[in-house]
Amino acid sequence: MGLVVQKYGGSSVADAEGIKRVAKRIVEAKQNGNQVVAVVSAMGDTTDELIDLAEQVSPMPAGRELDMLLTAGERISMALLAMAIKKLGHEAQSFTGSQAGVITDSVHNKARIIDVTPGRIKTSVDEGNIAIVAGFQGVSQDTKDITTLGRGGSDTTAVALAAALDADVCEIYTDVDGVFTADPRVVKKAKKIDWISFEDMLELAASGSKVLLHRCVEYARRYNIPIHVRSSFSGLQGTWVSSEPIKQGDKQVEQALISGVAHDTSEAKVTVVGVPDKPGEAASIFRAIANAEINLDMVVQNVSAASTGLTDISFTLPKTEGRKAIDALEKNKAAIGFDSLRYDDQIGKISLVGAGMKTNPGVTADFFTALSDAGVNIELISTSEIRISVVTRADDVPEAVRAVHTAFGLDSDSDEAVVYGGTGR
Repeated sequence: MGLVVQKYGGSSVADAEGIKRVAKRIVEAKQNGNQVVAVVSAMGDTTDELIDLAEQVSPMPAGRELDMLLTAGERISMALLAMAIKKLGHEAQSFTGSQAGVITDSVHNKARIIDVTPGRIKTSVDEGNIAIVAGFQGVSQDTKDITTLGRGGSDTTAVALAAALDADVCEIYTDVDGVFTADPRVVKKAKKIDWISFEDMLELAASGSKVLLHRCVEYARRYNIPIHVRSSFSGLQGTWVSSEPIKQGDKQVEQALISGVAHDTSEAKVTVVGVPDKPGEAASIFRAIANAEINLDMVVQNVSAASTGLTDISFTLPKTEGRKAIDALEKNKAAIGFDSLRYDDQIGKISLVGAGMKTNPGVTADFFTALSDAGVNIELISTSEIRISVVTRADDVPEAVRAVHTAFGLDSDSDEAVVYGGTGR
């Protein structure tokens, strides 16, 4: 008997019919001889609606109370799903994140998992039950308050439980048939990837691919937990994310030269203008940002102007952290000694990801040629061994993604990719 952890996103449990469909799939896994633990997100856009409601009551809701509010969404899903499974004649027990033993730090709204102690879950499945766990949430090790893990946190919950329970696989069910070479909402001819390495998936996730959360893939790589990304709306084979290629029949799936094109329009750009070009200045800027607990993405420093000895430093960060970053820098303006700040939240990031890029000359040239031919202007550039990222105007992102996707021969010759549900919100 194997142990399978399954995760179902908000679009999969968006309504009563979806919950009943998910219940049938879980029962099928149980009938196939597996112990099953299911992790669920809130129904549909419930989390977004709760955030909207909180902001109507208070423009700056306290983190602790916001977490108390948001965790209600997953509790509704888990209880309804347990009821649906019992209606099908199987025993199910639902557990909140804290009851499941998900222990986190004390940072509200974006807590990190410290440990998982799934004693109650293990006992439940050993007794023959199907365990249903509320994703996206845990309990602080220090304060004992309820915490949430941030966007996509249910994926991380599922992988963390799979690691703690020594599961055979973690199945992530979503509203598309797997990981695609681009977002099928933007590129209709995107191709499904059969297998992708943890490293390439990490780059795609960090670059804006919404199908898996970056932290979830990090966790899976650390504990070597294979992830199978599938749709809960079809019975098709999905995408395997693992350290080694998988086999389909007698044939081993090979890794492609280019894994895909990702994009992200949730970031903003801050430019610190007129920074003295001397040792320690950049450190002062980024220390102020770090003290405000803000994560940065791309960082670029201009060449110093010889006549003034001043330079500009630009960086990107989540739009939601923009105001906090500006406030942190303004508070330290005298100590740092810069002239002014510029803030721009109308940007987008396009990234090309592939393990074969470092050994194939011409990839970079083809990438920039595709953007040039599409009339897309580039504002920032960042590279790694397996990724090239650029920042452009947000309005240019869809056309840029499609142009790069076509230029690298990633367009599918078959039917258009199907998005079964969800708003992409």
